[in-house]
Amino acid sequence: MNRVFNFSAGPAMLPPSVMQRAQQEFTNWRNGGASVMEISHRGADFVEMAQKSEQDLRDLMDIPDDYKVLFMQGGGRGQFAAVPLNISAATDTSLHMVTGSWSKGAVSEADKFNHAEILSEISQRDGKAFVEKPDASAIPQDAAYLHFCPNETVDGVAFDWLPDAGKVPLVADMSSCILSQPLEVSRYGIIYAGAQKNIGPSGLAVVIVHESLLGRPQSVTPSFMDYTQTADNNSMYNTPPTFSWYLAGLVFEWLKEEGGITAIARRNDHKANMLYDAIDSTDFYRSQVHPDCRSKMNVPFQLANPDLDKTFLRLADEAGLKALKGHRFVGGMRASIYNAMPVEGVQALVDFMTDFERQYG
Repeated sequence: MNRVFNFSAGPAMLPPSVMQRAQQEFTNWRNGGASVMEISHRGADFVEMAQKSEQDLRDLMDIPDDYKVLFMQGGGRGQFAAVPLNISAATDTSLHMVTGSWSKGAVSEADKFNHAEILSEISQRDGKAFVEKPDASAIPQDAAYLHFCPNETVDGVAFDWLPDAGKVPLVADMSSCILSQPLEVSRYGIIYAGAQKNIGPSGLAVVIVHESLLGRPQSVTPSFMDYTQTADNNSMYNTPPTFSWYLAGLVFEWLKEEGGITAIARRNDHKANMLYDAIDSTDFYRSQVHPDCRSKMNVPFQLANPDLDKTFLRLADEAGLKALKGHRFVGGMRASIYNAMPVEGVQALVDFMTDFERQYG
């Protein structure tokens, strides 16, 4: 099979070594004569795997002991509802920074379960998308939480600072950037992420929640979305997505073998710089995101002549550069270069972009 590079935004590529190991173990996991998909999630082998995967994640992210790690169903969108149901009353106000499509979606979902108020929205600087830090004095200290998405998959907008919210818990949707660079978990109330970008297959969500935010769900909260219920039952009150959890564990092991998050962050910086340098070095390509707010995981870019988009995408696909079509809300192209994307893949894309400009520019 010819080597291809998958730039899909999610479900995204997994490390080849992880998939090869899963293939080897598929029908005979731990020499038990059955697949990991076929065994009980309450059996000793699966429980041991689940415990190890949690510990590996704690090691990678240096998660403090007073945080619970939950493996839940429903992906990131499920957490749009789970967060307000677990840490706010119906009469409470939740605050939201709207910096793109996903943080916008979180507002409409939260508003079903509390009063969701937009604190700040994406702005423009030098004609490009830019995220302004919200005024700390404008943040009401009686708010239930402040929700934001530090990396917007669709829009390619990202920021590496935290809003100064005082005593208001910070809730971050890190579906597109978790495990991509070091962070200080203790500064957050909740971190959550859909798995299908940097963790594993779709269907799984990882939630990291401070113990102080447990024990106060709304009465209408479904049991399988209840953080306290989930924590008290080691994420197995409801049958978990076992195969996704197993593969997530393999990805955590792979990250450790690669040198951990610090090493991965250096590689991610290198990949992103390569691609943005290629975009910025010519008028043939352009980025609509301000340089100070560019994502290192999702890189949307446009051609100066959009009539060439279809040709670019067709030839890229033929060259083994897959899933580069931009989101329908943004258009153009989008290269998602998560942890599993090797440097060689980004180099292949940059080389293709150079050749394409030479031929059509």
